[in-house]
Amino acid sequence: MEIGSHDSAAASTDGFKIVPILRAGLALAEHVTSVLPSTRTFHLGMARDERTLQPSVYLNKLPNRFPEGCHILLMDPMLATGGTVTAAVDLLKYHGAEITQIRIISAVAAPPALKKLHRKFPGICVYTGAMDQNVNEKGFIVPGLGDAGDRSYGT
Repeated sequence: MEIGSHDSAAASTDGFKIVPILRAGLALAEHVTSVLPSTRTFHLGMARDERTLQPSVYLNKLPNRFPEGCHILLMDPMLATGGTVTAAVDLLKYHGAEITQIRIISAVAAPPALKKLHRKFPGICVYTGAMDQNVNEKGFIVPGLGDAGDRSYGT
């Protein structure tokens, strides 16, 4: 393949699977599906206990098994402690995904989340719009954006 050319099979978006972590991940997923319209979306609802900071799953619409060779875009706008996104990657792996298939998309990330991800899943790919250096005692990125779900949906 030459620079500037493309292989129509490589340019196909059929192999992309979008997994937004609800609710905040939906805002990112909406934009991705406008660019990659033939993708399939699988919703994953997770909540973080405000006291323990431990995530729990309240909705799992992942397929029984992800197709071999597909590309999975995991959407979580705020990567603070890394607890929720790490648990989500564990679930993707349980459903047949390989680390090389997973791309994490976020708006803002903090070092604790990235360190946790790379310690547990060496080589995992993370794309983020910005880095903030601090996470407070409540597990929120400082300065951050506030609650990404509330901000996206005006609640």
